[in-house]
Amino acid sequence: MEPRISLVTLGVADLERSVRFYRDGLGWPLSSASAGDVAFFRTGGAVLALYPRSLLAADAHLSPGAPGFGGITLAHNVASREQVDAVLAEAAAAGAVILKPAQEAEWGGYTGYFADPDGHPWEVAWNPYFPLGPDGSVQLPK
Repeated sequence: MEPRISLVTLGVADLERSVRFYRDGLGWPLSSASAGDVAFFRTGGAVLALYPRSLLAADAHLSPGAPGFGGITLAHNVASREQVDAVLAEAAAAGAVILKPAQEAEWGGYTGYFADPDGHPWEVAWNPYFPLGPDGSVQLPK
């Protein structure tokens, strides 16, 4: 298996609310492939999909369970420390809940967290050891 993440799908309680948050609030480009019960966003690498939580659980043969933290966080890395504060402010203005204000990280970076309307936690991080490439992708050391 090739080491690649192609798509991340978030199970959401209200698809229209979540589309408004990501498209209108954060300004992410909604793909024309979005239709019916699914929305796709271009993110400069992997695709972010939004799908009703109950349908996503049924598709994977799982119980829908409680919304929010499911043992996973998503991350949005930025090129500078200042951008962490700016992105967190943008997310808050779009209706996100700030889970952890930006602060120095023990590993040498600067990071904070917000939750989208369904409680999915997003880390916003500047990591001086993982620079961003021209396309915005994280450049891990070999």
